[in-house]
This record gives sequence, structure tokens and C-alpha cells, in this order.
Amino acid sequence: MNVINTEKFDLNLHSETVSVKSFAESLSLEIAYEGRGEISLNSICVARPGLQLTGYFTHFSHNRVQVIGRAEHEYLKAMPESARKRNLNELFKRDIPCVIIANDLEVPAPLLKYAQKYKCPVLCSKQISAVIVHELINYQSELLSPTQVVHAVLVEVFGIGILITGDAGIGKSETALELITRGHRLVADDSVVVKNIGESLIGKSPANIQFFLEVRGLGIINVQKTYGPGSVRLSKTVDMVVELVDWDKSRDYNRLGTKQYEEILGIQLPKITMPVKPGRNIPVIIETAARKYRLDQSGYDATAELISKVFPNEKK
Repeated sequence: MNVINTEKFDLNLHSETVSVKSFAESLSLEIAYEGRGEISLNSICVARPGLQLTGYFTHFSHNRVQVIGRAEHEYLKAMPESARKRNLNELFKRDIPCVIIANDLEVPAPLLKYAQKYKCPVLCSKQISAVIVHELINYQSELLSPTQVVHAVLVEVFGIGILITGDAGIGKSETALELITRGHRLVADDSVVVKNIGESLIGKSPANIQFFLEVRGLGIINVQKTYGPGSVRLSKTVDMVVELVDWDKSRDYNRLGTKQYEEILGIQLPKITMPVKPGRNIPVIIETAARKYRLDQSGYDATAELISKVFPNEKK
């Protein structure tokens, strides 16, 4: 995963508070000092407080996680004691979220002293500074990004993330089940948590219903246990929307592939409105929609090709 442009996306983020234990578990960190027991996050940016250790706080963003690497660690040891006390006190009194000591380095005793004074959590990582900063940005970008919960089913079909929407009882879960039996994968049923991460929509299931699928008349099944690990995914980019609707004879459905879109969290997604009636094989049509999406992405337009053959003299 690429590192996200942090300055661009910080503006639309909300705040989250996580426990120190949860934070440490998510990032494979060791807890040196739990402090206040929780960490408040409202920025996906990460700071290396080299300038702050020299006493410069004019443009200090106190809401960022602070990472101490080998350079900062060695500088702390070499500082005069009076400057070290003064600058560490200035750093910790600004209510920073936490400090992470990278490179499997020992926690400096003076740093721990001031962390304890202000109850600031201190954690340790065996990773080098660049790696832990990268992981922190990815973790915080997912945690803090704009989120919307959609009543739908999310499946992966031929590598395409398809959000199946429609009224209750229209057959979303049954369609997903047929797709699973045809070798495709379930991401989420009933509720899909969608996040805008770096201008891409990422969908996943709420943790408490992950891998479960409800089929009316049959009940609840665990897709992973029933069909195997290859039948599910933890998350998937949402590439298109398929809305299932009851067939209405009076309605003029799209027959020439006119482009439709649906906006989710500020991003326009291609949308197909698919009428449902007995005799229509919806899973096969969705498979075809996924293949068509691939062709559309490559620039191919079947409708335009057909028109050019039927009306060869028609000006484009």
C-alpha cells in the first residue's frame, strides 16, 4: 500500500479514541508505560520530534503521534541535562497522544520520567523508524477516514468489488450465495462499512457479523466454514454498485448502456439498476457486469461499436 498524502486528507478527518492496549495490538507494539490508558487521534500525520528536542516548538503539531528513532535517541543521550529536562517537559506538557520508541531501542529514563509526569503512553517497536511511520499512517488513515454504513452486500467478482443494494427481501443475500458457489468471494452481508481512504472506497464487514450470511428460509450460515477460506475477503475496494429492483413493466430500463452513477462519501461509482423477475439469472448478469466493467476501464464501448456497424455513415 502506498503512503497517503497526509496533508491533503487530514482536513476531513474526525477524532477517535482507542485504548493503549488496542493500539499496541494493532501495530505490534510493546507497552512500556500505559499512562492514561487511551490515545486520542485526530491526525494521520506522524511526527519525528527532532526540532522539539532542541527546544523549537513554534510550529509544533501536538496532536500527532511522536516517533523517536535512533537519531533522536542518541541526541537525547548527548544533550546537556538542563536542556534535556527543559525540552522534554515542554514536549510532554503539550498533551501529545503517545510516544513510540523505534528500532528496538531502550526507553530513555529521562523520557519515561516526563511521560509518567504527564501520564503520556510510551510504546516500543522493533521496526525501524521509517517502517513504523508508514504503518502508523496507514492505521490512522483507516481509523479516521470518513465512514458510511450501507445496507447492502459486498462481493468480489473477478477481482471487482460490487456493492449489491436493494430493498429488503429483493434477494441480495441469495444472489451473493449463488456467486459464492460460482467461486467468487463474500466481503460483507447486510451491513457494509465503507471508508473513503485516499480517495478510494474500501468496504468491509462489521467485526461481529464477519463471514455470516443470512438466507431467508435457511437461516444463518458461516460462509468461511461452509465454503472454505477462499470464499471470503476481509475488505475490498468498492468499484461499482448494482441495485436490484422489482421488475416494473411500465418502467423503461436502460437497454443501451447509458452510464449511471451513485455517490458514496463524495466519490462517484458506476451503477447498474438491475430489474429482478423469475427467469432472470441475476448472478450470471452480475458476472457479466464485472467483465463489462473491466472492458469499460480499458476504453472499450460495445454500444458505440454496435452503432458504428449498424450506422456506418453516422458521424460520431
